Amino acid sequence: MAIGSPVRQSSIQQRLADALQMRVANPRTRNLLWGIFFISPWILGFLAFMVYPVLGSLYYSFTDFNVLLFEADWVGLANYREIFTQDRLFSLTLLNTLRYAVMFVTIATILDILAAFLLSLRVKGLSIYRTMLFLPVMTPAVAAAMTWVWILNPKHGLVNGALALIGIEGPPWLASPRTALFSLVLVAVWASGRAVLIYLAGIQDIPGHLYEAAEIDGANPWHRMRFITLPLLTPQMLFNVVTMLIGSLQEFAGPFIMTGGGPNNSTLLYGVYLYRRAFQDLRMGIAAAMAWFLFLVVLALTLIIFRTSQRWVFYDR
Repeated sequence: MAIGSPVRQSSIQQRLADALQMRVANPRTRNLLWGIFFISPWILGFLAFMVYPVLGSLYYSFTDFNVLLFEADWVGLANYREIFTQDRLFSLTLLNTLRYAVMFVTIATILDILAAFLLSLRVKGLSIYRTMLFLPVMTPAVAAAMTWVWILNPKHGLVNGALALIGIEGPPWLASPRTALFSLVLVAVWASGRAVLIYLAGIQDIPGHLYEAAEIDGANPWHRMRFITLPLLTPQMLFNVVTMLIGSLQEFAGPFIMTGGGPNNSTLLYGVYLYRRAFQDLRMGIAAAMAWFLFLVVLALTLIIFRTSQRWVFYDR
């Protein structure tokens, strides 16, 4: 009989069940062990693909790791000293990333709230508009990046071609250090439809009697937006700001495909430079140290936002 046959497998399962029933008298403990047994594939996967890589990268950040020979020589804090004192591009990439994150979070928050407010209005074809705003989220990042490279082409792109029809000379977009980073921000905002849905759900959850009372008191649409909608959307704003900030600080696919860090390192974001150090320079120890420094930056900014959120986030409805 084959080892993997159903009869053989059922026999093994029966022996395990008999062993558990004989050795564990407490039903609660037995049920707990069975539960652990059935989720053990997930536990093993989590330990192998999440815990081990995280702890491994922490160890390798203190070593000179040779990828080809798979050897790690302990160097202590030398990698961290190198990125702070000897790497001339490190501070530039950190500054570019912070600028990118601030612009993206600010512009996306304003436009997403406005889009959610418009989608909350009862107009004809509303489902079509909602689908159109969410489609960029469903588009694969690589396909979207390649498409936007052609759309933003200074000479033959769709955007500059449309501007030329009305007599406007379009900017160079991705081809100029002055506009390249802002162009990446616009592409990222284009794909922020997930935040729009969250804001839309928050707007629809606001009690209607608040708007009715405000109208009776003579509040115009701007006052209703300023004193009712925006304050009651602050929980959704907190969630979206934190998640968008974390995502923008780790941005990689779009900038890597669309500009590769150029022109003149104007779009060299932290994730792209980390990739260069790891897979082009083969300095895995340096890349691991950069990754852990980014983790500390993200953690610090997230804690600051949560600490200050008590002043501007309102949960009472």
